[in-house]
Amino acid sequence: MDSFLSNNFDVKPKHASDEALGKWRQVCGFVKNPKRRFRFTANLSKRYEAAAMRRTNQEKLRIAVLVSKAAFQFISGVQPSDYVVPEEVKAAGFQLCADELGSIVEGHDVKKLRFHGGVQGIAGKLCTSTAKGLTSDAGLLNKRQEIYGINKFAEAEAKGFWVFVWEALQDMTLMILGMCAIVSLAVGIAMEGWPDGAHDGLGIVASILLVVFVTATSDYRQSLQFKDLDKEKKKITIQVTRNDCRQKMSIYDLLPGDIVHLNIGDQVPADGLFVSGFSVLIDESSLTGESEPVFVNDKNPFMLSGTKLQDGSCKMLVTTVGMRTQWGKLMATLSEGGDDETPLQVKLNGVATIIGKVGLFFAVVTFGVMVQGLLVNKVQEGTIWSWSGDELLNLLEFFAVAVTIVVVAVPEGLPLAVTLSLAFAMKKMMNDKALVRHLAACETMGSATSICSDKTGTLTTNRMTVVKSCICMNVKEVSNLDKASFCSEIPESAVKILLQSIFLNSGGEIVTGKDGKREILGTPTETALLEFGLSLGGDPQAERQASKTVKVEPFNSTKKRMGVVLEVPGGSLRAHTKGASEIVLAGCDKVINSNGEVVPLDEKSISHLTDTINQFANEALRTLCLGYMELEKGFSPESAIPVSGYTCIGIVGIKDPVRPGVKESVATCRTAGIMVRMVTGDNINTAKAIARECGILTDGVAVEGPVFRELSQEEMLDLIPKIQVIARSSPMDKHTLVKQLRTTFDEVVAVTGDGTNDAPALHEADIGLAMGIAGTEVAKESADVIILDDNFTTILTVAKWGRSVYINIQKFVQFQLTVNIVALIVNFSSACLTGSAPLTAVQLLWVNMIMDTLGALALATEPPTDDLMKRSPARGKELFNLEGPNSTLILNTLIFNSFVFCQVFNEISSRKMDEIDVFSGILNNYVFVAVLGCTAVFQVVIIEFLGTFASTTPLTCAQWCVSVLIGFIGMPIAAGLKMVPV
Repeated sequence: MDSFLSNNFDVKPKHASDEALGKWRQVCGFVKNPKRRFRFTANLSKRYEAAAMRRTNQEKLRIAVLVSKAAFQFISGVQPSDYVVPEEVKAAGFQLCADELGSIVEGHDVKKLRFHGGVQGIAGKLCTSTAKGLTSDAGLLNKRQEIYGINKFAEAEAKGFWVFVWEALQDMTLMILGMCAIVSLAVGIAMEGWPDGAHDGLGIVASILLVVFVTATSDYRQSLQFKDLDKEKKKITIQVTRNDCRQKMSIYDLLPGDIVHLNIGDQVPADGLFVSGFSVLIDESSLTGESEPVFVNDKNPFMLSGTKLQDGSCKMLVTTVGMRTQWGKLMATLSEGGDDETPLQVKLNGVATIIGKVGLFFAVVTFGVMVQGLLVNKVQEGTIWSWSGDELLNLLEFFAVAVTIVVVAVPEGLPLAVTLSLAFAMKKMMNDKALVRHLAACETMGSATSICSDKTGTLTTNRMTVVKSCICMNVKEVSNLDKASFCSEIPESAVKILLQSIFLNSGGEIVTGKDGKREILGTPTETALLEFGLSLGGDPQAERQASKTVKVEPFNSTKKRMGVVLEVPGGSLRAHTKGASEIVLAGCDKVINSNGEVVPLDEKSISHLTDTINQFANEALRTLCLGYMELEKGFSPESAIPVSGYTCIGIVGIKDPVRPGVKESVATCRTAGIMVRMVTGDNINTAKAIARECGILTDGVAVEGPVFRELSQEEMLDLIPKIQVIARSSPMDKHTLVKQLRTTFDEVVAVTGDGTNDAPALHEADIGLAMGIAGTEVAKESADVIILDDNFTTILTVAKWGRSVYINIQKFVQFQLTVNIVALIVNFSSACLTGSAPLTAVQLLWVNMIMDTLGALALATEPPTDDLMKRSPARGKELFNLEGPNSTLILNTLIFNSFVFCQVFNEISSRKMDEIDVFSGILNNYVFVAVLGCTAVFQVVIIEFLGTFASTTPLTCAQWCVSVLIGFIGMPIAAGLKMVPV
């Protein structure tokens, strides 16, 4: 059985191949109700359709780009066009219809774009402003929506209750029973009249209807839960300018003419045109399958819905929305493709298939035995050719009982119980601030043995403030900043360059909200710096007006820095840089001293600044270094911003407090057998201080990313089990750690991430956990679970629910299989011994409803308890202390060996049916001793020497002893049972 399940019903929790998903469907064979059994499985045909659409999109875009390039070479001036504005569009006050807009962007049509006056011309024809955006007048927005549509893709209508009733009626066995009931009614009424002759038939009909309505009610409620979860998954907001105000808005409220602000990791929410921005690199693989990123700028302004910003930031003019975009059409198809089925669902489908075949065999034999008994009686009575109505009803009853045995025997509820338990868990987890994107994550999280967590926002509150600074070589506390005092101790020229650096070399932005109040947008780090700048009396608007931005290189976790080039008053160019303190400081060769003078950075100054960085870091502060340099006139915007030659402005220390409850949660994880590691981009000293405060760094090792990267394979394998902290890590460090833990050490790894560069690690991990508040759309899309409150304690809750799902399914499987076996044995043995079945069709249908639908509702929806986190993960490897690449093979060999010895000792126990001493006289039976001896010898040979042939591996002496001990446990149990009087 195990071999059958492994060969045919083994799928991965993530990224299962279509071949594996298709294979188990073909093997399922006998299925009572395919509509219900396969309801929560992936629609592979729709996935193939979506893949074909991607290939078509790729070819269309390839041709469009080639045509676009050709157009640049041959277009001279504005070409005439035969475009005519439709009357309804004119009447609404616009000068471009939706089809024309769609053809411009989707077709990368440079000729049409120029004819309509470029981006600004199209904005004018859409009655919008690239600076102020749309007006919020409801009437105008409704008119715009009527002409251009809404930004939603078509979805299949939700099924109503009666559809589930109809699907429940598609059960083949219930249909056969229904026909039996009709025949029983007809014959019964003809024989005994109404109502006496109708009892049996009406009983079956009532039972069938009860089963159908209870099943349909359960399935309908389950579908409503999934519908609510789907709504939560689709809650995506974006920054938009409307009425000259920046505001957050749902992507589904976007309309053509809206001005959208996009940053690294954002998904393009609609088709549109690039308005302004820097270093924009677009990943179009989700739409076209093409992995090569595309640069977007004034020359190539076309941006397609569903693609993602891999680098840079920009403003975009929305032109086409919803089902008018290729992404909308692709998503409509993909939404019908469904989620992959989970490993447990597939495994239990396999179990249901095997038991179903056994049940079918028993049903046929039971029917044959009962019919044989009836025929023997008629032969003995000499009435074989003469049949009464009662005898025909008996024959019909035998057939109904046989069919009902199949109803009871085929545990269709097993895989559906998994779905029910998962749906229940997902709904409850949603209330606990965890949004599950993939069903399998609920199961997998119950087996998690390792969590690789980010620091910022997950272990800490993500509410940052500048509390210390070292400007002009002077270290100051700035928690309770007195602007006059602070600025009086720093030369005016230094304050001016500091404010320019803070406000203009920033990924954040200070905007005016709807209520007229000033609001800071950006990451917590940027927000902290901008608040620091405002507290010094800085005017961000004046700073932006005084300089022109020439080039921007946004921060990313690989470079650990960001930079900007400005054209300052007088026409000269100045570069600013900001980032990880030791990296930026290494690129500085000058510093501003206490007198405001720029002086060479000598050893004494370097030592002072390095000590300051370490001091801040040891106080668990995130440190940033700010620098600037004057550039030569020949600098080109196409050139990279220099990484050295800077003047150090100063260092700031940013406080991000540890979240309440994190230390207790980490301790609970440790008790539960889950190892927590912290992977952060922060300084090693900051990382150590935070890790100790959280209880993560205890007796393990803290290592820096650059050191980790340079380790040999052997060194890495030796170090990884001891690692508790990786500081100054790159995204690839996290990916490498996760991959090694999974493949080499056979760990089940959960990993957290919030940025675009975290996507590979989230994708590689068994469970990817994206941060809901700080996370980019790329990170969320790569994740299996979104932690909506960015809190590490919520991750613990997810693990608890994962374990609860396993326990609930185990309880239900035990209950259902017990009822199955008892019902089969009772009817089969009674049919064989007495010629009739004691359990009627009506009774068996009631038993089936208790065991299937109602049993699943009762047992598969048990909430988790804290005791679940006091045991090891749901895996055998921890129990036997197995690690390394062969741990799975060793565990399977242990199970096989223990099973064989269970049979050996069971054989000994079976020598005496009613005596406890089963060893007396054992040596007198030479055949018995010889058989047992040969079994033991051959078992040793199979385990130790026939590994390749038998899929085993040699065991240690301790593992042999464990196997034999497990086998022996059955003997005292058997002895105890013999003492029970029968």
